[in-house]
Amino acid sequence: FHLSEIPRGVKFIETESESARSEDDTASGEHEVQIEGVRVGLEAVELDDGAAVPKEFANPTDDTFMVEDAVEAIGFGKFQWKLSVLTGLAWMADAMEMMILSILAPQLHCEWRLPSWQVALLTSVVFVGMMSSSTLWGNISDQYGRKTGLKISVLWTLYYGILSAFAPVYSWILVLRGLVGFGIGGVPQSVTLYAEFLPMKARAKCILLIEVFWAIGTVFEVVLAVFVMPSLGWRWLLILSAVPLLLFAVLCFWLPESARYDVLSGNQEKAIATLKRIATENGAPMPLGKLIISRQEDRGKMRDLFTPHFRWTTLLLWFIWFSNAFSYYGLVLLTTELFQAGDVCSISSRKKAVEAKCSLACEYLSEEDYMDLLWTTLSEFPGVLVTLWIIDRLGRKKTMALCFVIFSFCSLLLFICVGRNVLTLLLFIARAFISGGFQAAYVYTPEVYPTATRALGLGTCSGMARVGALITPFIAQVMLESSVYLTLAVYSGCCLLAALASCFLPIETKGRGLQESSHREWGQEMVGRGMHGAGVTRSNSGSQE
Repeated sequence: FHLSEIPRGVKFIETESESARSEDDTASGEHEVQIEGVRVGLEAVELDDGAAVPKEFANPTDDTFMVEDAVEAIGFGKFQWKLSVLTGLAWMADAMEMMILSILAPQLHCEWRLPSWQVALLTSVVFVGMMSSSTLWGNISDQYGRKTGLKISVLWTLYYGILSAFAPVYSWILVLRGLVGFGIGGVPQSVTLYAEFLPMKARAKCILLIEVFWAIGTVFEVVLAVFVMPSLGWRWLLILSAVPLLLFAVLCFWLPESARYDVLSGNQEKAIATLKRIATENGAPMPLGKLIISRQEDRGKMRDLFTPHFRWTTLLLWFIWFSNAFSYYGLVLLTTELFQAGDVCSISSRKKAVEAKCSLACEYLSEEDYMDLLWTTLSEFPGVLVTLWIIDRLGRKKTMALCFVIFSFCSLLLFICVGRNVLTLLLFIARAFISGGFQAAYVYTPEVYPTATRALGLGTCSGMARVGALITPFIAQVMLESSVYLTLAVYSGCCLLAALASCFLPIETKGRGLQESSHREWGQEMVGRGMHGAGVTRSNSGSQE
């Protein structure tokens, strides 16, 4: 046969009868799996006609490949570009729904004469919805498919997003925004679907570039508010903010189901059809041979996140995601509060001067406030670029730790009485790095979990992020009235702890393929065929630290 017929990642293994490996080969770090008596083990296994050979028993010299090999062989092309834009639309819509909270809160505070706790509750109820639904969407995506979960969540968010624009009173908008939050909880599953179609070398860069759409969404929302709020009001802002969701809802029927999910759920023909479609669109050849699968396992079970392999990783990631959302959304809400006051010292002196401050006192956002809000929002773009530059150099764990430390440092600098320009600069830097930390977490989480629990893992992490976002309005808007310094200290301390948590993560995923099965060894994509043979010796070339 020709060399071109050998599936990617499959290596021939020397038997005992062949010459021993030279010392030079050993010194170069190339390690092969040595399997003794593998033929005896294979002959004892009986398979039904036409049955797929389990990966553990597959002969390494067979013409076989896995989804990971096909994705790597087909590479990045036209299909992935289309998928990038579509996934980006979902992120843009999510960002706009989040950014609108910091614009809507002061407006309704004045228009409906709401006390500060009701303003904070209006923000928190969105995150209550997101928190309560994140695990549910993860389960739906693992049980019924990534595409199914994503479509339902987008249509749900679109419906209640438009409906909330017609809310007559506070109680109505509270319920409807909560239902919007419930739908938004499923949007992170677009990252799961997206990551499963990306070759290893492009994965980190592509997921980070998708975050550019988040930045575009936040900037677009502020620009939209500048033009819409003075003339048309907040109701039209809510309707127009749903446009990206409407576009995604129309275009998402083009989305294919994840080939990894199809293989895991037993739909090999559908997975092959999807891979052929991608190969055709990219103008690349399909790998030759038979598609094989990892060991079948239950999908979307919560207990799988707490196996010995994942327990420590899951708990640390939950805290990291909590801190990310707590600090990111806290900074977004603090920005409008600080700009309205002028600076930190103005807030402090204002509270001392007016001890019995009426909670119904309000100020509309001025044009200058909107412009400064726009400048700090633009910081998300350099945040993406910095993270993009360092994530494959430092690795995922160190990137997250660095982002948390810089955010914490900028928060502490706000203790100093600075002018409005310096305040804008510090908020710019802080937001750039906390958004960078969020992006790094979105790269790391789908990489660390296997296909069977990837959507659930991302869903639970997203749920913990919503817990942080749920608490943060009461810190950034309510506690701020009591002590601005205590508020800043809470955010700074939380991020320092998150930086430590990032360093203690047991697995570094840089340069590692997506795991197909939790039963497979860390960092091994093709090694492991015949692992049940007697006398197996192998090197641990995974990237576990």
